[in-house]
Amino acid sequence: MHYAPLYEILPELARSETRSATVVNNPLLPDGEYILIEAYCNDPTCDCRRVMFNVCTAGSNKLLAVVAYGWESKSFYARWFGKNDPVIIQRMQGPILNPGSPQSKLAPALLQLVSEVLQDKAYVARLQRHYALYKQALNDPVLSVFAQRYRRLRPKSKSRRKKRP
Repeated sequence: MHYAPLYEILPELARSETRSATVVNNPLLPDGEYILIEAYCNDPTCDCRRVMFNVCTAGSNKLLAVVAYGWESKSFYARWFGKNDPVIIQRMQGPILNPGSPQSKLAPALLQLVSEVLQDKAYVARLQRHYALYKQALNDPVLSVFAQRYRRLRPKSKSRRKKRP
């Protein structure tokens, strides 16, 4: 799975609906505005129902944390993954610092901040809508210039080998 930012696929939507959180007097985080840049799986056939938040401060490109969030149930992820591996299922569902991503020393506090933002049910519904629109755009070149680029860059399927007699 590769994740690409929402703004690459649906730039107008990202421009108008990207969430931020302003922090003041938090002992664990410097005061400021933290931007939650949404990224979704760019495989048109994948239905993981997850988002990766690339967390940065406003006006900076410096990545401070990557928080993964899956909004479906643990049973959904067990079915989707095809195994009932509790460690993997726990990484798929709910907010977690993404194990494969770089994290700053502020990452644990930013995970807490993102977890608090995710208490807003309307915001979670917005993420689900963004996910659906993102996946639709990947399959519709009229909706996304990136979809056309992605199709050109995606590796071709492996050729079938002839069976030996």
